[in-house]
Amino acid sequence: MSTTTTFHETGIRGLRASAPQTLPFAPDIAVRAFLLERTDGDLLLFSNGLLGRVPGVERQYLTHWHEAMFGVAEGPSLVHHLAERPHVDGETFAGAFTLGDDFEAIPIPGHTPGSTAYRWDTGDQRLLFTGDSLYLRDGRWVAAVLDSSDRASYVASLERLRDVEFDVLVPWAASADGPLLDAVDAATRRARLDAILDRVRAGEDA
Repeated sequence: MSTTTTFHETGIRGLRASAPQTLPFAPDIAVRAFLLERTDGDLLLFSNGLLGRVPGVERQYLTHWHEAMFGVAEGPSLVHHLAERPHVDGETFAGAFTLGDDFEAIPIPGHTPGSTAYRWDTGDQRLLFTGDSLYLRDGRWVAAVLDSSDRASYVASLERLRDVEFDVLVPWAASADGPLLDAVDAATRRARLDAILDRVRAGEDA
């Protein structure tokens, strides 16, 4: 019998995190799911193998299909970009969209064909959820260009994110002994994205 998932405070109003699960192929990296407590209905973002029941949540949004490899929550409908359909079932969308006046999907193909970022405006801060298209390694913003990734699309998506205004990066993956999110000002945000762009354009994978 599955258990009800416990979520923990993150220091950001309305955002709670699941327990971390380390990756079997990278034990220094942990992945989490996040609960968004919204006036218009709570949402679950990302996934890991530690999720059970999540009462009151109707939809679980994935940024890409890799998140479902570890299992998904019991109950919510799974939602992801149409391009991820060959690897995972669920409800799909084909492009950018908004949900209410506080949540939006921003396609960022490259890591996988249907990779998508989500931005949530809590009323206090704008949070950007990026899966591991952007993630935190030892507190540093890095990319994850795989052999199966499309580097040109990845670069175009990172360029697109340079124009997205957000205050906090919330990735799926982060160093197990490091911070799970990163608050930044506009200048720092652009500088960190520019640094990643320089590396990816030069053929590096992170």
